Amino acid sequence: MTAAGLPMPERVRRVLAIRPFRRLWGVTFLCSTADWLALLAVADLVSNAAGTDAVKNFAFSGVVFSNLLPGLFFAPLGGLLADRFDRRVVMAVGDVLRCLLLLSVVVVDLPWWPFVGSFLTSSVAMLWIPAKDAAAPNLLHRPDQVETANQLGLAMTYGISVVAAGGLYALTGIGPSLRLPDDLLGANGPVKLAIVLAAALYLGSAVVIARRIPELSGSAGPGRAAAPDEPGSGGFVAMLRDAGRFVRTTPLVRGLLIGAVGAFAAGGAVVGTAQSYAKSVLAGQAGFGLLFAAVFVGLGLGIVFAPKLAARLAHERLFGVTIMLAGFSLVLVALSPHLLVSMVAVLLVGASAGATFLTGVTVIGSRIDDDVRGRVNAIYQALLKIVLGCTVAVVPLLVGLVQERTISVFGGELRIDATRPVLFGAALLACLAGLLAYRRMNAGRPVRIRGDLRALARRYPRRKTGFVVAVEGRSSADTAVHAAALAGWLGRAGVRTVVFAPDPGEDDPRFQALVSGAALTSARARLLAAAAVRADSVHRDILPALEAGAVVVVERLIDSPSDRLTESAGISADDLAEVADWAAGRLRPDFAVLLDNGARSDVPATEARPPRIQEIIGGLSRASRCVLVEAADRTSSQDQIRAAVAEALSRSSREWADRLRESTERVAPAGAG
Repeated sequence: MTAAGLPMPERVRRVLAIRPFRRLWGVTFLCSTADWLALLAVADLVSNAAGTDAVKNFAFSGVVFSNLLPGLFFAPLGGLLADRFDRRVVMAVGDVLRCLLLLSVVVVDLPWWPFVGSFLTSSVAMLWIPAKDAAAPNLLHRPDQVETANQLGLAMTYGISVVAAGGLYALTGIGPSLRLPDDLLGANGPVKLAIVLAAALYLGSAVVIARRIPELSGSAGPGRAAAPDEPGSGGFVAMLRDAGRFVRTTPLVRGLLIGAVGAFAAGGAVVGTAQSYAKSVLAGQAGFGLLFAAVFVGLGLGIVFAPKLAARLAHERLFGVTIMLAGFSLVLVALSPHLLVSMVAVLLVGASAGATFLTGVTVIGSRIDDDVRGRVNAIYQALLKIVLGCTVAVVPLLVGLVQERTISVFGGELRIDATRPVLFGAALLACLAGLLAYRRMNAGRPVRIRGDLRALARRYPRRKTGFVVAVEGRSSADTAVHAAALAGWLGRAGVRTVVFAPDPGEDDPRFQALVSGAALTSARARLLAAAAVRADSVHRDILPALEAGAVVVVERLIDSPSDRLTESAGISADDLAEVADWAAGRLRPDFAVLLDNGARSDVPATEARPPRIQEIIGGLSRASRCVLVEAADRTSSQDQIRAAVAEALSRSSREWADRLRESTERVAPAGAG
């Protein structure tokens, strides 16, 4: 079973069971906690050294800006280092440098050095992050674990580490409670002690990386670019040029970066207008705090539930759709007249943003080649910092250009300034960027945005646009003949595309190759080989055909694949049903033909099956989506099958109804079972 089909606790357990990744997750805790602790401590150190309140506010914002600015200069260099050199060495050296730079903030007694030290520390972080993000997918066992690994990373960076850093920093103010002397640690002693603790965390991370995670080196060893035609073989300039060419020629990456710009700009607009927006809904500072909390709660929910959405929609489609959802939610924020409505809308914006960010990093980790993954990760991280930082800086200036005025809405007062027009503009930008990203990342595929939105609202995974007919029966001879005859008739009747997926039996070439190549002799092994062939057929033939709108006739989709191979093998019917469900990827038919060959006249065909299969057939029967056919007389039964399938197709699609009308006029209708 793939990771997407497992509950979240099991997916998390399986990812954390991978020792190298578990150790990298621990490193993420050390470094992220140090990042947040250093930010709080350095900002406090600078504020304490400032004079007036205005200077203190500037000092704090200056420290924050000095942490964002390195993304503009050093993120591309970090991507080049991650793709050119041993990633373990890059990360370990980076942590040692961050440790020394933080210690210099404590030692150097210059008023401007905390800004410089913070800038340099964040610059090294921009060299460290691409190496970590590029190496992490190589530590996993399967590509479908990348999403869960990203969830864990984000939860650690923006959840657990924030709480840990806040708790550690709170200890700096415990002196008065313990009645310790003010001069015990000197001026700003507790704050400097917090900075030293953050430096120690970086040093601990370097030790763990160097001694305990050799797997981080992976395929990116020193001097890895040996061949002149490989990426990066001509030095840093050539690698940068190669990355630019890769972005220009890869629609998936172009769409990803376009969408990222729109999403991050919309997020920056929300943050930049938060204070004035809270005033416009007459909520004040308390409302600002609630809105701020709603954004982060939404981010967490989006990160948690994004995999459930990805089970219904491919990541390439989900990325653009969630950006557009963020834009639509932002429209609600701009129109909201009341704090309660605003909180719900802001929660939706945060959830969409969280799902977008997780989907983006998942696409990079699972779809981008290792040779260029570090550079793409660096560009993505740089866009996050640059676009978000610039938007947060520019939006308050735009808001200040328009004079405030108050109007009456439904008997209540509503304050109008440039906040709402700015939010409208950000919403339009997000929708446009999401649409462009959706089209670029799905180039060559049919664009069905409304269908994808409906798919996200459904409880179960998205059904494909085609139509699945399953021919089920206890006799493989009957199912083979009737399924092949039905597929041939549909093709002759004018259905545009018909795909026939036979039961992978003993005469299937792929099954024979598996059995002979691995010298499989036991019945269980042969059953699993048949299930593997069916799973490959579903992935390679059936699902793409459904995506293209075809009619797919499947022999024994519900029942076990080639369970005749396991007769007298002691395998229970429930185990066979589980194998069938797994091999089909839990694909369900739109219509089922149940063949009864009269082999057991004392037991109805629908009851002589395992409970799981009975449940599926029962659901189809209640929805009039199956027909029970006596298979003894092949001519009569085939006419009955054709009539029932034609009726089902006609109910599903007017196009199919028109194409099949002439072919079914001579066939008497059959009742559904």
